[in-house]
Amino acid sequence: MRAIHIPQILTAPNRTISLDVAEHLPELETLTPVIGEMSVTHEGTYLNVRAQANAIMTLECDRCLNSYNARIQVNASELVWLEEAAPEAGSVETEVELEDLVESLSPQGYFHPGEWLYEQMCLAIPQKQICRPGCQGIEVKNNPPQIEIDHRWAALSSLKQQLSE
Repeated sequence: MRAIHIPQILTAPNRTISLDVAEHLPELETLTPVIGEMSVTHEGTYLNVRAQANAIMTLECDRCLNSYNARIQVNASELVWLEEAAPEAGSVETEVELEDLVESLSPQGYFHPGEWLYEQMCLAIPQKQICRPGCQGIEVKNNPPQIEIDHRWAALSSLKQQLSE
């Protein structure tokens, strides 16, 4: 997806750019293309970004380690503030207030819808990847392992038996 120049959104009808998504996102391994809709609305001091999309991915079960296919769905919206970036302080440590921990872009910069959608898809991947509700995990057999004695120690083993008798 191409980057959108933020001032260009102001000239769009209703200050909104709508995008139909039907492509594979770089860095996101999916079996099917990411399919959905996305809209970016310029609200003066912020962008209102909304997306509905889905794709099928191959995941690995955390319990049994088998691969399985899962549909990843995104129904997300985010406000991206438009403000000029504060000057960098270099290597000096600065304290950051809680309200400063928001996404912000320059009002004259670019919004990258592909990157934003990639981030939302990554957040939608389940933390616990379980192939099915009744997955029992890897089957563990309780057979004790057979201990093989190195033939070079056979003489010492027979001497040990003689001493214990």
